Amino acid sequence: MISLSPVDGHSWVIPSIAQLIVLLASIVSATVFLFVRALISRRPVDRNGNPIPDGPIGLPVIGSFPFLTDYPELTLDYWAKKFGPLYSMWLGNQLFVVVSDPQIVKDLMVTNGAIFSSRKEMFLKSQTIFAGRGITATPYNDRWRKHRRIATGSLNARAVDEYTDVLDYEATVLVKELYKYGQAGAAPINPQPHAGRCSLNNMLTIVFGIRTDCIEHPLVGRALRLSREFMNTTGPVSNLIDFIPILQRFPNRMTTRAKKLHTDLVSTYGGLLNDIEAKLNRGETVPDCLAKTMILTKEEEAMDHIDMAILASAFMIGGVETTASIMQWFSALIPAYPEIQAKAHAELDRVVGRDRLPTVEDEKNLPYIHAIIKEVERCHNPFWLGTPHVNTQDVTYRGQFIPKDTVVVLNTYTMHHDPRRHPDPHTFNPERYINDSTTSSESANLADPYERDHWMFGVGRRICPGMWVAEREVWLAISRMLWAFKMEEIPAEPIDLKEYDGLSGRSPVPFRIKMIPRHAKVAEVLGL
Repeated sequence: MISLSPVDGHSWVIPSIAQLIVLLASIVSATVFLFVRALISRRPVDRNGNPIPDGPIGLPVIGSFPFLTDYPELTLDYWAKKFGPLYSMWLGNQLFVVVSDPQIVKDLMVTNGAIFSSRKEMFLKSQTIFAGRGITATPYNDRWRKHRRIATGSLNARAVDEYTDVLDYEATVLVKELYKYGQAGAAPINPQPHAGRCSLNNMLTIVFGIRTDCIEHPLVGRALRLSREFMNTTGPVSNLIDFIPILQRFPNRMTTRAKKLHTDLVSTYGGLLNDIEAKLNRGETVPDCLAKTMILTKEEEAMDHIDMAILASAFMIGGVETTASIMQWFSALIPAYPEIQAKAHAELDRVVGRDRLPTVEDEKNLPYIHAIIKEVERCHNPFWLGTPHVNTQDVTYRGQFIPKDTVVVLNTYTMHHDPRRHPDPHTFNPERYINDSTTSSESANLADPYERDHWMFGVGRRICPGMWVAEREVWLAISRMLWAFKMEEIPAEPIDLKEYDGLSGRSPVPFRIKMIPRHAKVAEVLGL
């Protein structure tokens, strides 16, 4: 031990090298001990000693979060190849089990749907933005069943037939707007806001019985911003604040954004509800819509204003994001494939001709257009990771333990890019689906889960109730865009398909293309 002379009445003692080594060894030993103990506590087993699925070790406290910040789908895909189709990981204090095989998905979430159909009430999405409501975020309980019943009444296959005229009209308006804003192919155009308005108008009609009359309408920008903000604050593996409870007690940027989003949703869609209720109270005629149904039955259903505003918000966000994103990915993707467009154009000319637009009735006779849409939904599924489920009981599956309250997620990116099911999976090739005439709802009910077309709409009891509306809407929009336009890239503006906007639901980053009318009759048929 070396002692220094006193300075200002204090003496300093410097430990020897040997003592420093002992001290450092003690610190390292304690750290290793705590780390090992944390690992052991994170490897729970069932009563028979079956462990949780293997997976990445992660870091103390934060788990695997640092490895999921940039292109997390690639990391989850890598881990699926390394650890197998059922693996575990920790994010903060939450155990996740990631499922990357269709048969396992069916076994857990369909066959055992009564156990694997709940949700974890995430701090940001469930508790803050949706205030414990919201059909996509609510646990499997009586409130969810009520909201699901109300939603299904407005979105089931029978109800969709009543909306077909609306979907047909908005798809035609979309094509007209693309023609107009693209100056008949003379000017570059970003089709994204137009696709967004098309989906928005469809959902506004279904939920509130109204529509916007132009892309400049203030509700268009506001509603699309709300949807994008929701997708950027609710990433299923991207918000560490959801999984480290102590962070929820302190002011932070994500919580502030989530609280503001809640306020804006209630103000926007709750405000539309108030407008409709005021009209009903004045005895004015209000078209049949979800909002009218909720207002007239709110006492019977025991729904308060926040219940109704959040249910309406969930409809608007889910309905706009799914369909608009597919139209946007299609528009970003298809210009690079003139040969695919040419084949689609030939099919349309043969079946539909040039004197009218394709209709819902034409779909069964247009297998190549049908295949193009399925391939877009596979390649660029907006929901690269399924909305997380939670199991309400301990389950041991194939010798692997899934403790109660585990977050179980569908690794849809890996399933959509499995070379055994989809050879050369990163190549856009509609021929994969040329013999698949099923709708997505039919495909979801196939006995063989490996034959399912894609997993965009989820699975089991939490499958998207709006898939019938979404399918018909997407079909009308994309078939009519192909009928009307040849879509070309702008040489000086390459489209980046790798980048995207959104942590949960994803859309392309902004781009521009040329949308050139295919023939002289386009303007005539559109009435322009």
